[in-house]
Amino acid sequence: MSKVVMYSSVSVDGFIADDNDQPGPLFDWLTSGDVPLDESGVLKLSQASHDYTRAYWDQIGVTIAGRRVFDLTDGWDGKPPAGVDHVVVVSHRPMPEGWDPRAPFHFVDGIEAAAAKARELAGDRIVEVAAGDVGGQMLAAGLVDEVRMDVAPVVFGSGRRFFGSVNAQHLLEDPDVVLQGKRVLHLRYQVRR
Repeated sequence: MSKVVMYSSVSVDGFIADDNDQPGPLFDWLTSGDVPLDESGVLKLSQASHDYTRAYWDQIGVTIAGRRVFDLTDGWDGKPPAGVDHVVVVSHRPMPEGWDPRAPFHFVDGIEAAAAKARELAGDRIVEVAAGDVGGQMLAAGLVDEVRMDVAPVVFGSGRRFFGSVNAQHLLEDPDVVLQGKRVLHLRYQVRR
């Protein structure tokens, strides 16, 4: 069975975007090095960040995201990000008018349906859940196995929270990865059961 990982870049004070849904400098670390992350040559990381991120990205089979992220990215023009095979979109609205039904995007109504569909599609690969409201809901429902954060050296003060509207305590194990890159600190926690 696939592992479910909640993931995002995050500010030191726990935000994944500002009040206007902009990530600002959260992704500066993706262009602060000299080692290309993919064939585009746009993303260049430090060697430490490259080795950590590339190994993770290569394991992802499916990403789960909320409709807000889907709309903000214009559905990544119908191509899942970072070489992911499929995207499962949690939405109470149908797919957009004119959306190509052959694109590897699957619209579901709720987090349980998203987890089931993503696991079916991922096989033994990782199911990644975008941090924010959907990720927080899945954590609260006990559907997340691991939390990964790429902590950027910035304080937003307000904005979109990494864990969304989670309003109860959830224990994580001690971090099993603490890795410094250039303009980022990579952290990985297992969710305590």
